[in-house]
Amino acid sequence: MTRSILITGAGAGIGRATARAFLADGWDVTLLGRRREALEETAAGQPARIISCDVGDPGQVEAAFAALPRLDVLFNNAGISAPAAPIDEIPVETWLEVSRTNITGMFLCARAAFGLMRRQDPRGGRIINNGSISAHVPRPGSTPYTMSKHAVTGLTRTLALDGRAHDIACAQIDIGNALTDMAAGFTRGVPQANGETRVEPVMDVEHVARMVLHMASLPLEVNTPFVTIMARDMPYIGRG
Repeated sequence: MTRSILITGAGAGIGRATARAFLADGWDVTLLGRRREALEETAAGQPARIISCDVGDPGQVEAAFAALPRLDVLFNNAGISAPAAPIDEIPVETWLEVSRTNITGMFLCARAAFGLMRRQDPRGGRIINNGSISAHVPRPGSTPYTMSKHAVTGLTRTLALDGRAHDIACAQIDIGNALTDMAAGFTRGVPQANGETRVEPVMDVEHVARMVLHMASLPLEVNTPFVTIMARDMPYIGRG
C-alpha cells in the first residue's frame, strides 16, 4: 500500500523541498498551504493532493484533514519568523501572528492528524514537528519565534507519550541554517550573541528533505524523538 503524507507549509522552503523528495519516492502526498499557486509550483506537474488552508484557522484545518482517506505521516512544518528586536519593541500584533501559525497552527494540525490516525484502520501513524535550533538556544531579539519553538518541543514530548496507546509516533526535527528564502540573510550576516554581525555557514535544504524522508520511513515501533540537522560550522554548539 502506498504510504501517505500531508506536508504543511508546502509552498516554499523546507516544505517544498520535502514535498518533492516524497513525491520522488512514490508517496501519496498532500500539499497544504495558504497559496494554491505556490503549492502547484511545488508539485511541478506531479500527482499530488493540493489543499489551500490557513493552519491557524480551526475550521479550515478540520475540513482539510476530513478530506483525507488516510494519513500515515504528518510533517507539521508551517512556520513564520519575525524581525529581530528587543521584546519591548516587538508589536503585540507580531507576537499574535507568530503564535497563531507556529503554536496554534501546529496544535490544530497535530490534533487533526492524531484524531485521524487514532481512528483509521489500520490505526496509527507518525507526526513529525518542525522545531528549530531555537528550540534549544535563542538568537538575539527572537522572543516570539524562540517561544514558539519551545512550545513545539512541548507538543512533541506530549504526543510522543500520548500516542503510544494508539500506535502513533511523534518526532521533532530541529534544523539549523538550511538555505531557504527565510534563511538567506545568514549569507549576508546576522547578529551574534556577542554583539557582532557575522556571515554564517548554510547547508542545502535537500539534506533536510532526505532526513524527514528517513524519519517518515521508519517502522512505527521505532521513533527518533529529536533529530538535529545543521550546517556543520554554524554557531550553535557553544553559542553564546
